[in-house]
Amino acid sequence: MSEKSKNSKKQGGVKSFIGGTILTDNRISKQFPFILFLAVLGMLLITNRNWSERTIRQIEVLQDTLDELRSESITMSAKLMDASRPSEVAKKVEEANIGLQEPVKPPQKLIVHKK
Repeated sequence: MSEKSKNSKKQGGVKSFIGGTILTDNRISKQFPFILFLAVLGMLLITNRNWSERTIRQIEVLQDTLDELRSESITMSAKLMDASRPSEVAKKVEEANIGLQEPVKPPQKLIVHKK
């Protein structure tokens, strides 16, 4: 082999990469579809990661909102249970001067006979 044939095979390298002549090389130009495929695949992976991170942030915000609403619901339930006790109802009726009184007799079961 002569020196020219060695140099023509060895033209790739840092100098051709920096100069941009590597892009015109036949061996490299055959790989453009694969390089393009890898670039599209990379963009898809980046997009998927950003979408999943955004979804995770939304889930965290919704989880915080759910926790707040759950605690508010428990508080309201406790207040309602406290307000519906017979002694509290009797106090409120007395304060409102409605004129109702607590029953003295316990409730009785009514029995209806069918004819």
